[in-house]
Amino acid sequence: METNVLEIEGLALHLPRTARPVLNGVDLTVGAAEIVALVGESGSGKSLTLRAALRLLPRQATVRGSIRIAGEDVLTMTTTRLRDLRAGTASMVFQDPRAAINPLRRIGDFLTESTRTNRAVADELATARARELLAAVGLTDRVLLQYPHELSGGMLQRIVIASALMSDPRLLLCDEPTTALDVTTQAEIVALLARIRRRFGTGVLFVTHDLGLAAAISDRVFVMYAGRIVEHGPADSLFGAPRHPYTAALLASTPRLEAPSARLAAISGQPPDLHTELTGCPFAARCPYVIDRCRAERPEPEEGVACHRAGELVLSALLEGDRCDG
Repeated sequence: METNVLEIEGLALHLPRTARPVLNGVDLTVGAAEIVALVGESGSGKSLTLRAALRLLPRQATVRGSIRIAGEDVLTMTTTRLRDLRAGTASMVFQDPRAAINPLRRIGDFLTESTRTNRAVADELATARARELLAAVGLTDRVLLQYPHELSGGMLQRIVIASALMSDPRLLLCDEPTTALDVTTQAEIVALLARIRRRFGTGVLFVTHDLGLAAAISDRVFVMYAGRIVEHGPADSLFGAPRHPYTAALLASTPRLEAPSARLAAISGQPPDLHTELTGCPFAARCPYVIDRCRAERPEPEEGVACHRAGELVLSALLEGDRCDG
């Protein structure tokens, strides 16, 4: 059996001058050749989870728990080993490709520099590898001689993905790689990631706000709220029959073509800020099914869901009724 390429266990992250942890007991795994989606509202801790996986954290951060990539604990690595891991075993695709590429250098230099510097690969071999990956992402080697400003956002996103694959990583971390792209380009990027995991056996952790995209691309989904995983499971079952009120509320607020005239559902209230200490369930203040126990006692995950009422609520049916009423 193939092992997990990423295992996060009990991850807690504290920052100065905050009343609660930014990440609070996160457990998450990504298997080889598996695409895992991490979804939730802005500020829930999704991007920070990705950055923590590569130990890209503020100097003042205090971290507990373990993060293992290919069996090695990132949090206890020496700086030399950490650099080697970032250069070879794990790569990250950041949200804004234009911010990730030096605008004054050609694309060919951007793609080959890391391989030549960190792995001492000859220029000819590095360029050949760049051509191979450009073909894999649907681009010709003509772009090797071009500058970033000569290319579209979709092309730059493909180049950033190709760059992340230059070292044959076992883990690819994608922080909203389709943000600000048109629908056609989004579909192309999704198809590209699916081909990458089949061709290279790469495990992918994919952060997105787009639940439809998560359903289309992922094998499993983790739902994050206020720094905690509140529900996780196979994509089909999680989207078909959500068990946590927050997951159900996210799905209910997604626009649907079959009901264009219905009023779009919304989650009342605001996510808790970091200056607010939380007791009980972090979603209690916004949950329509809250009971006294929810406000007093924090639910622990059981069978993939952290909710005191998960066994008694049939949320898909309840929300379907809400949509019909609207």
